[in-house]
Amino acid sequence: MRYMILSAFGFSIMAVCVKLASQQGIPVLEIVAARALVSLALSYVDVKRKGISLLGHKKHLLVARGAVGVVALICVYYSVTHLPLAEATVLQYLHPMFTAILALIFLKEHIHLSLILSIICSFIGLLFIARPEIIFGLTGNDLSYFAMGAALLGAFGSAIAYVLVRKLNETEDASVIIFYFPLIALPISIVLLGRDFVMPDIWTCFILLLVGIFTQVGQIGLTKAMKTEAAGRATAFSYLQVVFAVILGWMIFSEIPDFWVILGGGFIVTGAILNAFWKH
Repeated sequence: MRYMILSAFGFSIMAVCVKLASQQGIPVLEIVAARALVSLALSYVDVKRKGISLLGHKKHLLVARGAVGVVALICVYYSVTHLPLAEATVLQYLHPMFTAILALIFLKEHIHLSLILSIICSFIGLLFIARPEIIFGLTGNDLSYFAMGAALLGAFGSAIAYVLVRKLNETEDASVIIFYFPLIALPISIVLLGRDFVMPDIWTCFILLLVGIFTQVGQIGLTKAMKTEAAGRATAFSYLQVVFAVILGWMIFSEIPDFWVILGGGFIVTGAILNAFWKH
């Protein structure tokens, strides 16, 4: 639980930095490349500090984790740029459900009542916060079905990556698992970026550095959580990232939460409490 809260907080700070960088005119793929470059350097130093092999033991699973993670990330960013943010967010956060199902099939992890209630509470909270028009306004006919498919594929790809991380934790060090994602993400993002590169100033470089650092914090928390807890139960805590995002949006961008956002945050926190303390 502590590791997943750390992960959610790290990814929330990362999202703030991504928004700040985009406000400076930095393309999304350039942000992804910068994130991968910093994460790659930090992971490399960490692996060398531990004196272990960079390549790991199950290379095919490590490469698969990195490749699936990159595809999922591209799908998520595509959906965010082609769908209203609310719709994209709701579809993206289907990944805890997908993770629980895949973990049941491939890792033989049981789905307990506490996990089901946690996911239901958290997803209801997410709906209250995002209030997508396709549900609340019944005006979803003009939405891009291709973009919606990309969002679903991104959520499903994230779930596959989380299950792979859970499996890899049996044989691999967390730093090696983390190392493979930026190793694959960096060249792909550079190729896709092409000639759209924008030279950042010193302040923007600092923001991009923070994107990479807090990505690393989020990845470390996620990977260690997968080592100590079932994949489905661990990823259910990722809904807390939405609550952190609301708080940070209010503190940094003066985005005042309304009644529905507060109500949704209450549902998400309730889901997290059910997930964490059900046995007690």
